[in-house]
Amino acid sequence: MKPGYILLLLAIVAALGICSALFPEGVGAIIMLSICCAIAIPLLLRNTDERTFVLRLFIVGLLARIFFGSIIYIFGLSEFFGGDAITYDFRGAYIADYWRGTTVIESYELTRWTATSGAGWGMHYLVAAIYYIGGRNPLAAQALCCVAGACIGPVVFICSYQIYKNSNVAKFAGMMTAFFPAFLLWSCQLMKDGLIIFLLVVVIIAVLRLQEKFGIASLAVLVISMFAILSLRFYIFYMVAIAVVGSFVIGFSNNPGAIFRRTAILLVAGIGLTYLGVVRTATSDVEKFGSLESVQRSRNDLAKSGESGFGADLDVSTTEGAISIIPIGFVYLMFAPFPWQVTNLRQAIALPETVLWWAMFPLMITGIIYTIKHRLREAFPILLFSIMLTLAYSIFQGNVGTAYRQRTQIQVFLFMFIAVGWVLRKEGKENKQIIAKARRGQLISSSPQPNAQ
Repeated sequence: MKPGYILLLLAIVAALGICSALFPEGVGAIIMLSICCAIAIPLLLRNTDERTFVLRLFIVGLLARIFFGSIIYIFGLSEFFGGDAITYDFRGAYIADYWRGTTVIESYELTRWTATSGAGWGMHYLVAAIYYIGGRNPLAAQALCCVAGACIGPVVFICSYQIYKNSNVAKFAGMMTAFFPAFLLWSCQLMKDGLIIFLLVVVIIAVLRLQEKFGIASLAVLVISMFAILSLRFYIFYMVAIAVVGSFVIGFSNNPGAIFRRTAILLVAGIGLTYLGVVRTATSDVEKFGSLESVQRSRNDLAKSGESGFGADLDVSTTEGAISIIPIGFVYLMFAPFPWQVTNLRQAIALPETVLWWAMFPLMITGIIYTIKHRLREAFPILLFSIMLTLAYSIFQGNVGTAYRQRTQIQVFLFMFIAVGWVLRKEGKENKQIIAKARRGQLISSSPQPNAQ
């Protein structure tokens, strides 16, 4: 049986299993999956020539997320693996009831959850919209997150190929981000992490396309994706914006036509974001959260929460304090959890993956060096964004669990560099083998041959 038919059969079995085991929520989830896949698959396939690989990567990634997401949902493990899923379900249902007129009390919580500023307001509206249309069904909202998570591998493949023009690099990066445990875990639940990671890569793809050629579709995708990122995790938006602007300033070409095109794109994108209310939202966010004192309060709360907090005695409320914490924050962000600090089951589960992540660092360094030497202009936005977010999280994070979770927003691009390092090492070994065989062949041909009698 062909692989495509096997995947289709598995998808049908999974759909029937969900509908029967989780009726009636499973029916709504399958409907949501069908709608999202009908939108996502054509968009993914039209942006690549490797359609078979991309389709298989998407389907297998989706099945994996459906499997793990269903286990978490059935056994009520949301609080263990990600309490945010419970929060979004409750707040989304509350807002949906208010929209229907079922709940007419305008409480302080409702005012805060429906405010279009601050942390995660876009997720509140997204879940509320799903519940408003189809009724309260966490599994349906989770299904949308699973599809977004399944899209991460394919869009990373597309992005990597656009930067490096190497199919092996793109395939390795796509598969790692599709199936690396952290990416699976955070994108199979009703959480915003998978959506954010997907949108980050889409922004980079749109920038790369616009660098090559102006297109209304690419510009619209860029503006909408950046606005969506702002609604989900506002502080990442500013880093993305700086990376996008920096990329267009550097550009792929310095001829007058290219400079004019990039300037026009920045102006139109700026107008579009302003129309969507980004300036007003950004001003409100900066006023509320844009000081080191606010960062210190948030970091202090993280450091004192649970058993996985670290650096509770550190102070980042001053510039000197913020700079001084970067080394220790970087170590925890990139390498935690450490084997000698494992204190609970969640950290123990993440340990094998973390060790694998450590082993990939030499490949990542090799890939970064190659990228800087040979693909700096193309990779500039992901390099700049990765550096900025790494520094920000090194200052902000005070909890191992949160750092492990939010590290994926950086890893999605670091895996591209790891893929480059892996391909370079693989090609280097193959070249050595070819040279060794050639030398052995020369020795054999040059050695004296016995005379035939």
